[in-house]
Amino acid sequence: MKIIIAGGGTGGHLYPGIAVAEEFLNRSRESGVRGQESKDRIQKTDIVFIGTEHGIEARVIPREGYPIRFLKAEGFVGKSLFKKIRALFSFILSIHGSYRILKSVRPDAVIGVGGYASVGMVLTAYLKGIPTIILEQNSVPGFANKFLGKFVDAIALTYQESISFFPKDRAYLTGNPIRRQILQRDEKRSFSLFPIEKGKFTVFVFGGSSGARSINSSILEALNYLLDLRQNIQFLHQTGETDYEKVKNAYRRLGFNGIVVPFIYQMAEAYTVADIVVCRAGATTLSEITAIGKPAILIPFPHAASNHQEFNARKLEDMGAARMILDRELKGEVLADAIRELYADEKARKEMQKAAAFGRMDAAERIVDLAMSLMKK
Repeated sequence: MKIIIAGGGTGGHLYPGIAVAEEFLNRSRESGVRGQESKDRIQKTDIVFIGTEHGIEARVIPREGYPIRFLKAEGFVGKSLFKKIRALFSFILSIHGSYRILKSVRPDAVIGVGGYASVGMVLTAYLKGIPTIILEQNSVPGFANKFLGKFVDAIALTYQESISFFPKDRAYLTGNPIRRQILQRDEKRSFSLFPIEKGKFTVFVFGGSSGARSINSSILEALNYLLDLRQNIQFLHQTGETDYEKVKNAYRRLGFNGIVVPFIYQMAEAYTVADIVVCRAGATTLSEITAIGKPAILIPFPHAASNHQEFNARKLEDMGAARMILDRELKGEVLADAIRELYADEKARKEMQKAAAFGRMDAAERIVDLAMSLMKK
């Protein structure tokens, strides 16, 4: 069995694809254990990722041990006329490249996980009669999935609200797939990877795979309002490349303990060492923190399509599972107050943790079941 998983650009698109790949391989291993065909079945389950050279997939997928091939793809929505023409030319090239890859790999199914890198491959697979699925992680789909939804055999949705954007007879509510490592956390390994002080209140800050300028800036302001707690709290902060040096120097100058890095590959371990998280409200992040029940201060990205991140965050806040600070209201003092409140109130943290632990664990299984049924047809 050969599967192509296409798309990426951000962790929110890529990591659900990795979760689906893990489920395919896990089933192959389980079927091998039950019979004499163990090695053959494992060898016959091949996963190939498709992305772009400038997306997060270019550095994450090789670390995960999967092969990856690259296509030309660029964003179209909200671009200048020149960039739209260039994006159209890249799309034509991606169609040509997709034909070559499909001819070489000969997949049994193609799964699109979102982003412009998925469009050429999924559309070409559809035209060749190969079973196709797209994953829609958000309540409001982006341009790529709205377009592909007109053609593909099935759409795997995270939110009920998304159904209205797609043909109802091909839309399935599966949830957003979560990587196994997020659920199978190892405390000893986590503290060896992130050598911070065990038992000290830890705030994990991240703004997505590329960081978030407003979150980075507000944390630096917040530190000035938390100086009296610097012996009691510590930080693990993913900054993105641009703000890394500035943020690292600020922690050092103000005397706060913690680890500052441009990018964190070991998210499961980062969640494990954290008492609370400060982050955006993307669908994949929320799927992860609700799967493990992690208290969060959510700062929705204000330019997300149809403001879906605020919608996501507000739902969690209404359930008592998170606190929300809108980006336009984000100031150092406001963020410091929220951190201080959760630091001081262990009961509130435990209540948030209970309320947050509602994530769907079987989304990857549901999507692989869906893919297998399409392949049988």
